[in-house]
Amino acid sequence: MRRPNWVPEGTDLDKPNAARVYDYYLGGSHNFEVDREMARKAIALWPELPQIMRSNRAFLRRAVQFVAEQGITRFLDIGSGIPTFGAVHEIARAINPESEVVYVDRDPVAAAHSRLLLQDDPQSAVVQADLRDVDDLLERPEVRALLAPGEPVAVLLVAVLHFVGDADDPWKLVAVLRDALPPGSALVLSHASLEGRPDQAEDHQKLYRMTPTPLTMRTVEQITAMFTGFELVEPGVVYLPQWRPDQPEAVGQHPERMTGVAGVGFRA
Repeated sequence: MRRPNWVPEGTDLDKPNAARVYDYYLGGSHNFEVDREMARKAIALWPELPQIMRSNRAFLRRAVQFVAEQGITRFLDIGSGIPTFGAVHEIARAINPESEVVYVDRDPVAAAHSRLLLQDDPQSAVVQADLRDVDDLLERPEVRALLAPGEPVAVLLVAVLHFVGDADDPWKLVAVLRDALPPGSALVLSHASLEGRPDQAEDHQKLYRMTPTPLTMRTVEQITAMFTGFELVEPGVVYLPQWRPDQPEAVGQHPERMTGVAGVGFRA
């Protein structure tokens, strides 16, 4: 396969990659046939997957717009994947052109793609780090520079904590991040819930157990507990389409079918 100019040297073009599969779900163009084939297999098991992923991305857009409108210009996007389709820096800079973003992903392929895409962007940085080693993440120079001025920072944990198993204590990881944030900082979080589609939850988790990124769906109560130390803004932790929709009629009659829940909170 001919290597497109956005693909780093040494990338295995014959192996599917989770970040590029997600890009395909979103309707993006940064994916290959091998990624699309994997996505089609997943969609055959759960036809609503693309709609769920797009609902999650729409939440990200609304949440970034919201915190940017509150004056936040610094963003730490953990588990960012490839920042292509509706990326945080594009959303934030539509509100404030001075916005700075540090993208973090543990996947070396996603990090390499991201660096190549953002190499000419001085207000964006890319870090390959693992949320599960949060102390290491916080010590990376790019992250330290983002936090150093003491200005509020929005930490984005969008569709990432369900890839952190209970053994790694995601609640503690969020607490460590919280304690490192300046006052007035925000937490933007979405997470796959058990309540949304209990009929699909186990099959979906089985599907992800066959990949390098197993999935742990959690209850709304468990997810809400991740906001400890943050003051939730209205409407609290709700299903993805219900969080401050652009148009109330866009929510639909069954927002729970999107399975994920989301919320935004601010640190006092």
